[in-house]
Amino acid sequence: MSTREKISEELLLEEETVNQNEIVLFNDEVNTFDHVIDTLIDVCDHMPEQAEQCALIVHHNGKCTVKTGDYNDLEPRCSRLLQAGLSAEIV
Repeated sequence: MSTREKISEELLLEEETVNQNEIVLFNDEVNTFDHVIDTLIDVCDHMPEQAEQCALIVHHNGKCTVKTGDYNDLEPRCSRLLQAGLSAEIV
């Protein structure tokens, strides 16, 4: 195996070991679009357009990934979504 092949293989292995988690937001019949959008802007650092698109996806598909990253970053964000009355979980 050449050095280049070995480095490529090591990089692939490193990529596989990086665990990316997601916050999934679920549809409910309680929260308004404005509340969901405002909360995503505040908690997930979304731009208004991104938050609006996520709200529409949740409404039409029942769920949407709203944030991806390290678990330690996502956990407090998910907690804040739940405290705001939204239905979300980390997967």
